[in-house]
Amino acid sequence: MSLADEWVFEPQGDLMVASPFASGPWNQTMQHGGAPSSLVVRAAERVPAPSPMRIARLTVDLMRPVPVAPLNVETSIVREGRKIQLIQVSLKAAGQEVVRASVLKIRADETQADEEHTPPVTLPGFEGEGVTDVAFGINNGFASGLTVRPVAGSMGQKGPASQWFRMNRPIVKGEATSPVMRAALTADFCNGVSNVVDFQDWTFLNADLSVSFAREPEGEWILLDAESWMGGDGAGLAMGRLADRRGWFGRAVQCIVLERR
Repeated sequence: MSLADEWVFEPQGDLMVASPFASGPWNQTMQHGGAPSSLVVRAAERVPAPSPMRIARLTVDLMRPVPVAPLNVETSIVREGRKIQLIQVSLKAAGQEVVRASVLKIRADETQADEEHTPPVTLPGFEGEGVTDVAFGINNGFASGLTVRPVAGSMGQKGPASQWFRMNRPIVKGEATSPVMRAALTADFCNGVSNVVDFQDWTFLNADLSVSFAREPEGEWILLDAESWMGGDGAGLAMGRLADRRGWFGRAVQCIVLERR
């Protein structure tokens, strides 16, 4: 069976049933943050808007460990307007809220701008001689569906790093994974790509994820250019720039909880 024939979530009635491919590196019973984050985007993209709109900001609060289990996805419109739409998304496991997210959409109107002002990508692309797939060296069901190609630094090496990501396994069975979903799941790797402490000695889970978009991403490949800061008191930040083949389009920030194993 190919990765395209597998999936992270399967719709079953009102539930999104997580497969083992939702699991992350910290505990096989816990989902990788990229899995629920991409599910939040999918839910928000399916909410109708009064005019053409796109996602401009995504904030995901991981309120509890998200189990590899069926999830209820609930959406509500907090603010409806001609120029913006604010959506709340809640993911619940066995009736308990595990994720609460806020998604801001902004009117998409090409007549309001005559020129795009986003910087081009000067880092190497994912094509060319010497560029190879890399493995994650940890038991991580979600990451097993990714192709990751290094630009600078590498997974498992301390310090800032830049990596191209492509999710090969569908997030939802029978559905294409949208570019914004791809961007969200990639953004959740900020702390993993740029960790500054030893994975064998420390855990550095993110408590949240916030991504802001200057424009919609395009295509399957997303570039993450990330770094981490630790404040010396058990908390820190992981931050990243996001790009596609066309150029930079967004920024991501995670709040990190640092603990010795």
